[in-house]
Amino acid sequence: MFKFQNQRIIITGGTRGIGRGLSEAFLEAGGEVIATYTSNDEAAEKFKWEMENKFPKSHMAIRKFDVSRNDEVESFFSWIDENYSSIEVLINNSGIRKDNVGALMSEEDWKRVLEINLDGTFYMSKQAILRFMRKRYGRIINLSSVGGKIGLPGQANYTASKAAQIALAKSLSKEVAKKGITINSICPGFIETELISDLPEDQISAYKKQVPLKRFGTVDEVAHGVLFLASREASYITGTSLDISGGL
Repeated sequence: MFKFQNQRIIITGGTRGIGRGLSEAFLEAGGEVIATYTSNDEAAEKFKWEMENKFPKSHMAIRKFDVSRNDEVESFFSWIDENYSSIEVLINNSGIRKDNVGALMSEEDWKRVLEINLDGTFYMSKQAILRFMRKRYGRIINLSSVGGKIGLPGQANYTASKAAQIALAKSLSKEVAKKGITINSICPGFIETELISDLPEDQISAYKKQVPLKRFGTVDEVAHGVLFLASREASYITGTSLDISGGL
């Protein structure tokens, strides 16, 4: 169960944080992984080297581009068409935070978070769906957030983008279900990654107290949910969201 031999998996933001863990999980499950990133070439190349050494029989590729730029997304998928016979899974994981209280949030910070987190999800999903429809099969999983359901102070831009990702998945899933394509969302809570490492210690402590399990989650725990929804076994699940949040 949950084996991905002869499947190609695109993971945006797949070289760090949760994305890194997802790339590793799919490689371990036998998939061919194409991990995308936006900056830091050195870190991405190091990640690729580490994965190739850990999984010498697996295929690992990295590609640098900005998911919020539709022209760059189209160029990426042209490269996919030239180098791969098909793709089976898209994980929309690229995401950023630029926190501030709403009244003080700059227009630039509002727009940039929406561009990466929401526009990028749409542009990537659109291109993937066009290719999935040819073979009447595909899996799309959006890495949303429990914040998109409950709201978090200081994150109006981030939580708005994550709520919109859930709604986008619901709408698109209804359009393509008869083509054998499923689209779902994973909503992590507080996960131990560098994305939350910049939070003040007192805020981290306060967040942990809010979680019924009294701890932050691990990347592996998120990966287990993603592998399930990306698997052929999850063929009757679409348009839904799965919380991996410790009970938030």
